[in-house]
Parts: sequence; C-alpha cells; structure tokens
Amino acid sequence: MKIENYIRDIQDFPKEGILFKDITPLLNNPQARTECLKILVDSLKGQQIDKVVGAESRGFFFGMLLANELNAGFVPVRKPKKLPHETISASYELEYGIDTLEMHRDAIQKGDRILIHDDVLATGGTAKAVCDLVTELGGEIVQCNFLMELSFLNGRDKLGKFPIFAALTY
Repeated sequence: MKIENYIRDIQDFPKEGILFKDITPLLNNPQARTECLKILVDSLKGQQIDKVVGAESRGFFFGMLLANELNAGFVPVRKPKKLPHETISASYELEYGIDTLEMHRDAIQKGDRILIHDDVLATGGTAKAVCDLVTELGGEIVQCNFLMELSFLNGRDKLGKFPIFAALTY
C-alpha cells in the first residue's frame, strides 16, 4: 500500500500560493493509517522513547498513536492559552506567518527520551520551536518524526543536529 495515494493537494489553502497537503484521506482509511503508523514506528529502530511530543493540531493524530504503540507518554504542544497549567513558550516563523507554541512546564523531566512528531516538515519553524521547548526542559530528542517533508523548503536545515525521519518526501 502506498500511503502517498492518501494525501491530496489543496491549492491556495490556507492562503493563495500555498499548496496544502491534506492528510484527511489517510486518516479516513484504516489500512493506510495502519501502514503509515508502521512506517513511523519502524523508523525508530528499537529506540527507547519515554514521551512523544505532538505539535498542534495535526501532530496529535499520529502522535497519540505513536505514544500508544511505543508505550510512552504523550505531551501536547499547543497554541497560546490552550493549556491550563504553567507553560513555557517559543515563537517561530512559518511559511505564511508567525506563531507561538506552548508546553506544560512539568511535561518533560530532565533526561526523558523524546520523539517529536508533526504532520509536515516545511520551513522548519514549528519543529525548531518544539525542539527548543523540549531542550529547555532537559529532554533528549531521539528523533523528529513527520508524515511528510516538503524538502524544497529546506526545513531540516533549522533542526541541525537532531535526527529527522519523514514517511514521505516531496
């Protein structure tokens, strides 16, 4: 099964000039979803993961599945003022604006082995902000994990030393 057959292109979303990669067909198909999860888990090659950190909001879908599969905790990273407890924050640029992400200050303990997951690696701003939050709390990033990478946007350049895996590359 080719999971790329379950990603559709939406032109000019969320604004003109952006080609959006829509994962809802993948989410809607149990076999494609299972195959995608297998690909993401296999990329870890037996690594011990204590927590999966998922970026709002599309990183939550497979982030929770990965946490379950890896018997790990799940840490949501959200937009400002969505988390009820004490938070830390990081701001970042994305291909169509500027945003901020927050994480609970007590979500990660020093030395926790972390898998960061999001749906897409584009310019790298979101992933870099999540990496900054994790490292600020003392987490050890094992891998940054994505459903897809838009390689022409050079997002991996912002992630420097961290291992990166994408199930699909465009």
